[in-house]
Amino acid sequence: MSPDNTLPPPEPADCATPPPHILPGADDSQCLPPAGQPLPLVTIATVTYNAADTLERTLKSVAGQDYTRIEHLIVDGCSTDATLSMVQRYVAGNTRATHPHLIRLICEHDQGLYDAMNKAILNATGEYIIFLNAGDCLHSGSTISQAIATARWRKGDPRNPAVIYGETDLVDAQGHFLRHRRLSAPGRLTSRSFLGGMLVCHQSFYARTDLARQTLYDLRYRFSADYDWCIRLMRLAERRRLRMENTHTVLTDYLSEGMTTRNHKASLVERLHIMAHHYGWMHAMAAHAWFIVRAVAMK
Repeated sequence: MSPDNTLPPPEPADCATPPPHILPGADDSQCLPPAGQPLPLVTIATVTYNAADTLERTLKSVAGQDYTRIEHLIVDGCSTDATLSMVQRYVAGNTRATHPHLIRLICEHDQGLYDAMNKAILNATGEYIIFLNAGDCLHSGSTISQAIATARWRKGDPRNPAVIYGETDLVDAQGHFLRHRRLSAPGRLTSRSFLGGMLVCHQSFYARTDLARQTLYDLRYRFSADYDWCIRLMRLAERRRLRMENTHTVLTDYLSEGMTTRNHKASLVERLHIMAHHYGWMHAMAAHAWFIVRAVAMK
């Protein structure tokens, strides 16, 4: 941070900053719950790299939440476009917001998306972590409030839900609704649920941060590390007999142009190997044979 406590302009040659630092307007006292109403701090992690074209909608979505305990952790890979300038404006607006929240920034080179997401997990201070990448939005202004209310969270209770999950809508680059996600969240989520594919979208899978730190993303996977991560986290939850709570509502408006969407074939190959690792080759081959039949039938 510069001496006058403002975010310095982006410097592509050397944008590393001490990870993470609290940005101006993020007074922690502003994020405390009302007296007698303990609420968990929720970390929303947004990974960016030259994301100026899609980031603004995501920032507005977080800024518009009525929940009083949010930490927005932005992990930037040294963007050379207007991304960091956009973050500056976001910070300035946060000081005037009805529900201001913590904003923290890590700006340094990384080894790709999932490496940056691991940085977010390791630096998050919230009890839960949500990944909301550039272009994705929380479905409504009360999304986080509704999710936490559903979870029946109790301060200091080790039995708090391991996962809070829900449905996802797909939107285009302008944020217009396209359709509900084809795969629906199961009524009761278990680690076996993902035998049928990733039934819960990554952005609608809110994980306890302490568990996420024990199941970091496997960087061997370039496109589907989130699929593997969710399975491993759910298995950890099951070993500890922790709940996975269904909100029965749409949590995320997902931009249907993400990295996995653009690399669909490579992602399927990775998912085959992940599925085989967790469920065995017989189940993996049977599931992917069905995926192929379904894809052909839909043409």
